[in-house]
Amino acid sequence: MPITLKELANLCEARVVGGDGETLIYTAADIKSAQVGQVTQLVSHKYAQFIVNSTASACFIAEGYAVENVPENMALLVCSDPEMSFIKALDILHPARSYSAQVAPQAVLGVNVTLGVNVYIGPYAVLGENVVIGDNSIILAGAYLGNNVKIGKNCQINPYAVIYDAVVLGEHVIIHSGAIIGADGFGYKFRNNRHIKVPQVGNVVIDDHVEIGANTCIDRGALGSTIIGSGTKIDNLVQVGHNNKVGKNVIMCGLTGVSGSCNIEDYAILAGSSGVADHVTIGQGAVVMARSGVAGDVKAGTQVFGSPAKDKKTAYKEQIALSKLPELLKKVKLLEEKIEALEKVSS
Repeated sequence: MPITLKELANLCEARVVGGDGETLIYTAADIKSAQVGQVTQLVSHKYAQFIVNSTASACFIAEGYAVENVPENMALLVCSDPEMSFIKALDILHPARSYSAQVAPQAVLGVNVTLGVNVYIGPYAVLGENVVIGDNSIILAGAYLGNNVKIGKNCQINPYAVIYDAVVLGEHVIIHSGAIIGADGFGYKFRNNRHIKVPQVGNVVIDDHVEIGANTCIDRGALGSTIIGSGTKIDNLVQVGHNNKVGKNVIMCGLTGVSGSCNIEDYAILAGSSGVADHVTIGQGAVVMARSGVAGDVKAGTQVFGSPAKDKKTAYKEQIALSKLPELLKKVKLLEEKIEALEKVSS
């Protein structure tokens, strides 16, 4: 549903500079592609070049941000935090799909299922015994919830997500399609030339405001719980092993793998394709950079890179030194040839 530029500005805590406040805004887009009827944002000088030829009707910018060559028909939405204001605009212009309270006739519910107020259960969703679903939660088509699962208020379980027995979710948790929460951890003992499976009898506990990406796997504890702290965001295709303790507001980017019994402290960041060995602690606010392999503890507030991961500055110096290795080898070869020639002359 379109909204006037003036109304949008008021809702997003911005003031309109230039343009026409009655202009209708239909959708949002990035600054490279935004057109008439769309709003965009400019938060970095490296994208300022695109504003010159933009046909967007409006653009969020920060107070005091100097921008030149603004098109005549573009209004500037000046605000204290353009990124957050743009997020508000996205919520207004692209509202999430809503679901009315119902249990689809194709859904399968086990005995003693408890549903809160305004709960939606989609077609072919399967709920086991003693499942509890909190108010306003949404279980979409084909999702599977095992026995004794507890889902808090305002959660959304997307199509074909799988939640094993005894998993506990807090409030405002999002589980994306294909995610598997609570599968067995990878635990074996080698005896008599065979790998003997260690029974995995724990569970997974996910706190409030956590989002789990598509096709991510979080294993149950072997004994006790694998814990994901509040506010943590986990990307697609991430593996979290059994008995991990993940703190609050942690970020795990795609293709990250964390072995068992690790402690990922609050606000840590694991960048894409990083790997963490078992029984490792990643300190509060530490950053493991992309494609790094962590074999030992990482101190709070530090940044590590490489495999094995080490302090970022040290790792970068080593990378620079390695890049010079071919040139160095050529010099060594020339020196060897000169030494050999001198030895022939002196003999």
